[in-house]
Amino acid sequence: MTSIALYNSKGGVGKTTSAVNLAYLAAVDNKKVLLWDLDPQASATFYYRVVPKLKGGVKKVVTGKQNIEKYSKATQYENIRIIPADFSTRKLDIIFIGMKKPKKRLKKLVGEVGGQFDIMFLDSPPGFSLLSENIIRGVDFILLPMIPTPLSVRTYLQIVKYFEDKGFDQKKIIPFFSLVDRRKKIHRELVEAYSAQGNLFLKSSIPYSSDVEKMGKHCAPLNDYSPASKAAEAYCRLWQEIKSRIY
Repeated sequence: MTSIALYNSKGGVGKTTSAVNLAYLAAVDNKKVLLWDLDPQASATFYYRVVPKLKGGVKKVVTGKQNIEKYSKATQYENIRIIPADFSTRKLDIIFIGMKKPKKRLKKLVGEVGGQFDIMFLDSPPGFSLLSENIIRGVDFILLPMIPTPLSVRTYLQIVKYFEDKGFDQKKIIPFFSLVDRRKKIHRELVEAYSAQGNLFLKSSIPYSSDVEKMGKHCAPLNDYSPASKAAEAYCRLWQEIKSRIY
């Protein structure tokens, strides 16, 4: 099983929408998908029309005797199951602190997921924390969406430096641009500049689009309700490029 986290220490960059859409595209590719919603806002849970409720709360999920997949719930799509978030998910940092090897707990949990899944996506909350370090340590790849603005680039460079300081494998980071508005000169310039950096950044980017915002109305991935939209086509290209990196 391949594990991929959608992560950025900065919020509002398209982590959740990317996790939801990429999980759907993986399922269309006949992959058995497990999506773990780690954000207490539970937006990914909402998009997949699942009740944001964990029986016994997130503490039971991460400290219980059952594998975390046992807490997953069916979605409206046959190949996708989701471990929902609820408000107790905000306590994960505190829970990990009270456990042995607190920086490696999530890696252990992900490693225990059974062979019924081909790929696992984790929708991560923003910030630098014990949870984020667990996520970075615990997955095979970090998909890092970023808006093409100077502050987002600064955040990206901080994350790279964080990896360097901690001795983490920087090859795990797969950055791409999202919420791109090509009417803005700064967006065009930054996309062009970073896309030219060899194979570091993915060439595909996700445009700023009202179709993406309508995911909340439809409670569905883009390629389900608007497959001909530019944003849906962009996610298809992004998924094809991601596959070439991870497989």
